[in-house]
Amino acid sequence: MTQPKASPTLIDPFQRAITYLRVSVTDRCDFRCVYCMSEDMTFLPKKELLTLEELDRLCSSFVDLGVEKLRITGGEPLVRRGIMTFMQSMSRHLESGALKELTLTTNGSQLAKYADDLAKAGVKRVNISLDTLDEEKFARVTRWGRLPQVLKGIDAAQNAGLRVKINAVAVKGVNDDELFTLTEWCAERDLDLTFIEVMPMGDIGNEDRLDQYWSLKDLRAEIETRYTTVDLPDRTGGPARYFQIVETGQKIGLITPLSHNFCESCNRVRITCTGEIYTCLGQEGKADLRGPLRESEGNAPLVAAIHAAIGQKPKGHDFDYSRQRADGQMSRHMSHTGG
Repeated sequence: MTQPKASPTLIDPFQRAITYLRVSVTDRCDFRCVYCMSEDMTFLPKKELLTLEELDRLCSSFVDLGVEKLRITGGEPLVRRGIMTFMQSMSRHLESGALKELTLTTNGSQLAKYADDLAKAGVKRVNISLDTLDEEKFARVTRWGRLPQVLKGIDAAQNAGLRVKINAVAVKGVNDDELFTLTEWCAERDLDLTFIEVMPMGDIGNEDRLDQYWSLKDLRAEIETRYTTVDLPDRTGGPARYFQIVETGQKIGLITPLSHNFCESCNRVRITCTGEIYTCLGQEGKADLRGPLRESEGNAPLVAAIHAAIGQKPKGHDFDYSRQRADGQMSRHMSHTGG
């Protein structure tokens, strides 16, 4: 039986209700994308990671506190051993009505294997990271990835009835020449599409953040050389702003942490695979939830720690490239925090 949803109890200092939780279940990934990781990554010892049982207890506590949307991330979440056991367990909160959406962000490499099981667990849609449709370029951007494997995963997801959104990181000199190719391919396949500005997260080796940065203001202006666009009022409480291409009816999302700060509507927090909670992607401030999670069989210490962390959530981030340096750069990799 569906239970009435309690009013959100996680309210930050700026009166924003926290109803969206993103949880990284692993820092490991089978790709090494040039804007995300260095090729020679050192991953965390397994003993530092939360167990699947601890992840269940942690996520369930947030659901009890009013979280309505749960996104599973990584690294690549589908390389975590036993991950479908966790997803199936989380589906009980969908069945109760406490959780409105269970979803994940993936690179698509494992979707051919898991798409049907995800659908059975109540997942309705997935976000797939895909920056290029050129096979050689894809191998270069991801270093270890193979495009045909990802395309097969997209097919499997659609065949399983999952709604697919493509997340494309806009990288100058990499996929700026594929803007129309990617946009039109998504329209033909009935795939949602969101472009994301490169974020200054972690040491990525020899890559230069400023050389990579492609403003989405410029990207939209380029689209408008061929198509008519109109702004859409759609807001999901997330960072994306949307416009529609009139000629195709296609909705395009833009996530612009650098050219347009979206913090005023932030309703989410992120938890790493080691139980650290980051209340802002673009700030170093964090709190430990693994300690209180493990120190007691009861949830009181954990709930108190969650409330204390939300009470420290900042108003916004300070990503900024305008001064010709990657101001606001975070020392941690995106794969550590969760995409």
